[in-house]
Amino acid sequence: MNSVRKFKLQRPTPLSVKEHVAGILNGDRTILSRAITMVESAKTEHRAMAQEIIEQCLPYAGNSIRVGITGVPGVGKSTFIEALGTYLTGKDKQLAVLAIDPTSQKSGGSILGDKTRMEALAADANAFIRPSPASDSLGGVARKTRETIVLCEAAGFDTIFVETVGVGQSETAVHSMVDFFLLLMLAGAGDELQGIKRGIMEMADAIAITKADGDNVKASIAARREYKQALHLFPPTTTGWTPRVATCSSLTNEGIDEVWQLVEEHKLLVSGKGFFEQKRQEQARYWMYETINETLTRRFYDDPKVTHQLQAIEAQVVAGTLSPFAAAQQLLALS
Repeated sequence: MNSVRKFKLQRPTPLSVKEHVAGILNGDRTILSRAITMVESAKTEHRAMAQEIIEQCLPYAGNSIRVGITGVPGVGKSTFIEALGTYLTGKDKQLAVLAIDPTSQKSGGSILGDKTRMEALAADANAFIRPSPASDSLGGVARKTRETIVLCEAAGFDTIFVETVGVGQSETAVHSMVDFFLLLMLAGAGDELQGIKRGIMEMADAIAITKADGDNVKASIAARREYKQALHLFPPTTTGWTPRVATCSSLTNEGIDEVWQLVEEHKLLVSGKGFFEQKRQEQARYWMYETINETLTRRFYDDPKVTHQLQAIEAQVVAGTLSPFAAAQQLLALS
């Protein structure tokens, strides 16, 4: 009888904060991934170590262009990101693709599917694709993504794509951590302008109409004209930048370079007027307060006195014997 040899799964040797930071600054992808995993961890000891790593990496961060990418379902986000990403890595850019997916716990995380669809980019030595963690909290996922940006920048990535995988509030979260916000749209749907929220249109620094190839070229040109007219209805931006509309094809790569040119033009304009740095400062302030709010909420629900009383008080609210406001005050008094 052949003996079956049993192999024990070897866990990676724990690294110190200093070793993590050194590895990240040297561009070690494995150590960068381990540090990001700690950022995403719910364990207190991991979070504490992750914060130390982030603090030590902070002086080496900030030297990238951060681009938020969102789009309607079926717009071809993954294909577009791969096309634009490959164009940039071909110019020796170091690209990190991150995602915000607050729905991943329920859906299984469509970004994982995106990673398999972006096969060429995933295999590119100049690119790094990182799925977002599963979480019920959009704020939690967004904060972790923002901290991951710091680590990626310290590791030498000069271009960061932050993709929204879920739809809805995630656009606002992405907008609050990027320098340029790109909205991908389709032509020929017939109700393009009605089918998208005004708020997302107002956030966009540019709109790219995708799939502008074959029989769809004429419709894409018409859609471009419509979107340009629609954008003129919005109040002018404080930076002096006028949101642009471009057409592109991820299939033929037509217009992909023009989309990136818009990103560079925007940075040149806002940097020259001091708005680039000002926006980053405002974003840092915003995330400080967001982190305070998230931490206070977590501490409240983790308090044993609150968890002991929560269900009973909730039952009274549902039964109508206690008002939601009085219930909230009772629970807050416990913490």
